[in-house]
Amino acid sequence: MTKWLDAALQYIPDWLQFQMRQSEQPGCVVAISHHGKLVLETAFGHADLLAGAKLTPRHRFRVASHSKSFTAAGIMKLRERGKLSLDAAVGTYVDGLHKRIADATVVQLLSHSAGIFRDGIDSGYWQERQPFPDAAGLTEALTLPPAIAANTRFKYSNHSFALAGRVIEALTGESYGAWIKREIVEPAGLAETQPDMPLPPRVKLARGHSGKWPLGRRFLHQSVTPTHAFAAATGFVSTAADLVRFFAQLSPGAKASVLSVASRREMIRRHWREEHSSLGRHYGLGIISGDLTGAGGPTWAWFGHSGAFPGYISRTATALEHGLTVSVLTNAIDGPAAFWLDGILHILRCFAVHGPPAKRLADWRGRWWTNWGAVDLVAAGAKVFVATPAFLNPLLDASELQITGRDKGHIAVAPGFGSHGEPVRLVRGKKGEVTELRFAGTKLLPEGAMVAEMRSRYR
Repeated sequence: MTKWLDAALQYIPDWLQFQMRQSEQPGCVVAISHHGKLVLETAFGHADLLAGAKLTPRHRFRVASHSKSFTAAGIMKLRERGKLSLDAAVGTYVDGLHKRIADATVVQLLSHSAGIFRDGIDSGYWQERQPFPDAAGLTEALTLPPAIAANTRFKYSNHSFALAGRVIEALTGESYGAWIKREIVEPAGLAETQPDMPLPPRVKLARGHSGKWPLGRRFLHQSVTPTHAFAAATGFVSTAADLVRFFAQLSPGAKASVLSVASRREMIRRHWREEHSSLGRHYGLGIISGDLTGAGGPTWAWFGHSGAFPGYISRTATALEHGLTVSVLTNAIDGPAAFWLDGILHILRCFAVHGPPAKRLADWRGRWWTNWGAVDLVAAGAKVFVATPAFLNPLLDASELQITGRDKGHIAVAPGFGSHGEPVRLVRGKKGEVTELRFAGTKLLPEGAMVAEMRSRYR
């Protein structure tokens, strides 16, 4: 592991712990791999708030639409074996479809451009009002016409991927779950991944939680609900560690993979742009992609997927040029997994650009408080960044300190409303330990000292 990555991995859990405390989320698991090797795996919070059960990295999560990446990989595997053509009409393989759906191509299913409705005329299963549709329910839904003409725009559809699962079953003569587990999940080395419920005996599941509102408290979702005919779209159950193992293998540069380099390139290629969104994302074949931009570093291209299931929000992304894969799993319906993953990528990019902290900056670190909140001193290379751990990107518009002596320096870069150019210094106690941070005209303290001061002042 490179020294800059080691430094980044020390700060990421510290920042996430603050985010968990601030957001009062039930639980979160994070895993990071570098060139396919797991370099960070950690859990925060609870697997079940009601029972008080502590969350561990071994707890399984409903990872929902991550399933689409597995399904797309399965289709590409069949293509490699000469079993299908991406440009073939779906009706070539599956009977009983509305004519316009039957005319859609396999590649249109995988790229969400077949124009098929997102969740059908009654999607109450997403609100736990009814079970997910079985095979007969899916068949009945697919006799309806698509919502729009095919190949006109990106239009997300769970029914499209449920139909892709039906294609796999038609070509293999097996159930989707059995085939995808044997041909994709197991060859990828994923020992903690299942295509759908139920889980094997004695395997622990992180329970899904609601948001706090409108009831004013969180409750437990059903969590163990099988997705039946929709497993190919949203059924998968996994861990953050297994997800980084799988998505790292989808990178064209991966040394080992369940797919050929050509198949991987086709999956992550940007087939459609999500035009009606400010996020600037694209969709390939079962793959979301985009670019991480912002001050303080070059653009990072990434690919991956997200997932949303009653009680769970998750996201995984691979930074192509750096061999880094990150997965963030949360067990609440309002879990900020996507935002936390972006924050992690920004932290990684900062250290990749500036390098590990210089030894002389060893004391310029840690979390410092006023009654306005906390800041983190984060040293990278020759710079010290003044991060805000309450932000979803803690390095957003962060001031930069230039250290000119053991305990002194100045604010070399700051936003216009900040304290640009003003002095900073460390204050030490009798034993030489750092007890205060003076930032321009402000005194900042360690948390314990700040708590004592606030209790004394405000009682």
